[in-house]
Amino acid sequence: MGGTGENDKHEDEIEKKDKKDKKEEKDEEGGGKEAEKSKDKKKKKEKDGKEKKNPEDKTDPAKLKLKLEKLDTKMQALVAKREEILKLLEEAERGAANPSEATHPLAA
Repeated sequence: MGGTGENDKHEDEIEKKDKKDKKEEKDEEGGGKEAEKSKDKKKKKEKDGKEKKNPEDKTDPAKLKLKLEKLDTKMQALVAKREEILKLLEEAERGAANPSEATHPLAA
């Protein structure tokens, strides 16, 4: 299907983020000052993430081409998933339209 590696990476990132969030929640429950410090750190990290964007990236042709290739890869994976879902939908609709054939495939 293609692009499954990217999906695995994305799922790993989500799991890491969830674990980090759970750890921060435990820290917040631990005490008042510690909870405030962790919230401040979280806000600072979010703010730092936004500031790291380089304005030159918008004018650098090589970086723009790389971004375009990434988007194309993601779009191809989505198109493949879409086609697979449409195929499953058509099969499900055929099964619902002909319930006797769906339950007895040899009856036809």
